[in-house]
Order: sequence, then structure tokens, then C-alpha cells
Amino acid sequence: MTAVVPWTGRTRVGAVTLEPLDVDRDLDLLHAWVTHPRSAYWLMQGASPAGVRDAYAAITADPHHDAWLGRVDGVPTFLAETYDPRLRELTGRWPAEEGDVGMHVLVAPPAADPVPGLTSAVFAAVVRFCLDLPGVRRVVVEPDARNAAIRAKNRAAGFVEHGPLDLGHKTAMLSTCTPEAFAASQLAGVLS
Repeated sequence: MTAVVPWTGRTRVGAVTLEPLDVDRDLDLLHAWVTHPRSAYWLMQGASPAGVRDAYAAITADPHHDAWLGRVDGVPTFLAETYDPRLRELTGRWPAEEGDVGMHVLVAPPAADPVPGLTSAVFAAVVRFCLDLPGVRRVVVEPDARNAAIRAKNRAAGFVEHGPLDLGHKTAMLSTCTPEAFAASQLAGVLS
């Protein structure tokens, strides 16, 4: 899956762009985001900058896994990852299909007053980005089953939960979203 980058979409909170993550350029932001207490489900609490660099250098070098820096009106605001679930994350644990793309999203903890609707706008933009990738027929997510907030956000974007799935390091709530389900979802309306 080759993305047209930088990808840009309009939302109610501003222009959202996604560009390939540059591990060296973005390391300070990345480290602060993935180790923040609010990012506990990202499973990188206590990681050193070198550990974060190594993890994301491996992702950016992987032909089946990509990392994206997301901006809102030019300001770095979120991290997204896309992956082929047939070859990463769900290999041997769930029958992913041709045309599936896996997605992870991490919105940066706010540095100042939170922007109302920011997380929904970012989430909707990332789903749209994934669905815009060539050949994609379905977006797949596997959040920790205990993460009620992201599960609710997934459902608001049209994801259907298929039940818990043991991934070894967590029990995930495997969920999928088709273009039709996203178009009919509550979150599709935040895109303009």
C-alpha cells in the first residue's frame, strides 16, 4: 500500500496532514508522546529515547508497517501507524484478508487547553487516510479490550467489534470498518 504523501484532509478543527515519520527529526516529540502517562495502552511507558528510536526505526524500515507524523494546521499533533495485518500484529491469530489495513493512532497529550473535537477529527482523518490507500477495503484495529475510550471512538467511526482476541501481550478487541460503515458513521461528519 503506497500512500500519496503528504496526505491532507479538512476537518472541523483545521487541516490535518500525515507525512512519513522521520525518526531522528521527530524523536523528542515521539518519546514524549509514547511515554506519557496518558499513553499507557501504547505499551512504551519507561522507554528510553534510544529504545523509542530503535522501535520506530524498525517500523520505518519494515515494508509492511509504516509510521506517520500527523499535523493539525501545521502543528505536530499525533502519531499514526498503518500495517498489513496479514503479515504484522495479527499474523496467525486472525484471518486478515487482501485489502485489510491495520491502524494505530496516538493523539499527543495536550500542552495547553484541550481543543474540543480534536481527537474525533484526528481519528476520522486517519480512518479516511487508511481508506484512501490503494486497494484498501477494510480498516482493522486491535485496541486493548480494557480501553473503553478508544473502543467508543472506534464504534463512533463505524467499526464493528468482532470480540476479544488474545495477542499474548494484551487481550485486544478486534474491530473492522468498511468504507460504507465509515461514511454512515457519526465521525465521518467531522470531515469537510
